[in-house]
Amino acid sequence: MTISPNTGGAPSAAPPSLRVVLVDDHGIFRAGLRAELGPELDVVGEAANVDEAIRVIQELVPDVVLLDVHLPGGRGGGGAEVAKQCAGFSTRFLALSVSDAAEDVVAVIRAGARGYLTKSANGADITAAAFRVAAGDAVFSPRLAGFVLDAFGTTASTEMDDNLDLLSAREMEVMRLIARGYTYKETAKELFISIKTVETHVSAVLRKLQLSNRYELARWASDRRIV
Repeated sequence: MTISPNTGGAPSAAPPSLRVVLVDDHGIFRAGLRAELGPELDVVGEAANVDEAIRVIQELVPDVVLLDVHLPGGRGGGGAEVAKQCAGFSTRFLALSVSDAAEDVVAVIRAGARGYLTKSANGADITAAAFRVAAGDAVFSPRLAGFVLDAFGTTASTEMDDNLDLLSAREMEVMRLIARGYTYKETAKELFISIKTVETHVSAVLRKLQLSNRYELARWASDRRIV
């Protein structure tokens, strides 16, 4: 695990636009990638395995993580496990991998990554993709986009609307506040209801949306831009 120190000195005229963490188990690749990225990206940390990546991301909360798909450590879930464990943060994930296997692409996208590039991409392409992912766009190497379309189909928006239709107006209000980071107490005060009622609504929302916890809820709502 590496966290870049603050070296002080004279302030730069134009600070980098995005704070980035590199996650890959090969130090040589991380060094090469760091050298190839555009100056607009500020690499604030690095990690070589699942556990280190989760710690660094949760500590630094970077704008974008450049994430290898196959990583040691954790429970064996690789990059997908990192993305899942960091759900609820504002960080966006862009997968970088030598693999172009459909199962790898789909697994990491389902876990929350916003894009997937093969490692044949050059530094300029990765830099541009990082900005697009940070802005909420989805970015894929050309031949990989088909895997995502096949996996998610054209029914994604319909399924989202169907899921939202399951929620009552009050549940929608509670869901938005919880997804924004409000505590149960703050939500209760905002909506003039009891904390117990908030807990009941959150349980109902999680059940209806088939989510496990409030962090998954925050990610779900953020990805659909409904917060």
